[in-house]
Amino acid sequence: MNLMKMLETVKKHPNYHEAGMILVHNGVVRGFSRDGRRVTGMRVKTDPKRLAEIVAEQKKRPGIVEILVDIADERDLGLGDDVMFLVVAGDLRENVIQVLSDTLNAIKAEVTSKTQFFEDS
Repeated sequence: MNLMKMLETVKKHPNYHEAGMILVHNGVVRGFSRDGRRVTGMRVKTDPKRLAEIVAEQKKRPGIVEILVDIADERDLGLGDDVMFLVVAGDLRENVIQVLSDTLNAIKAEVTSKTQFFEDS
């Protein structure tokens, strides 16, 4: 996973001149779960076919130039490790922010499943 390479890829896109904004989501392993238990690490599994479908759908939205996603699939991750990079480039703030949010939420709901490792297990 290399965020700088992803940004370089976006900037080489033939329609990059239409972009006025690039937003990045960098998900990391945090030290606690949603229910408050202490986390020592995690593993993520993805559905690559569904991911490709979501990205293709979102790229069709107005003003979007490019969407890139990199997920640390099937690897044991420790606290602070990068889990996912999501890069969205587009024309206007309103378009890019909404697409980043919608894409992220769809990925979390339909593409990834995570196993967290806890201190007490």
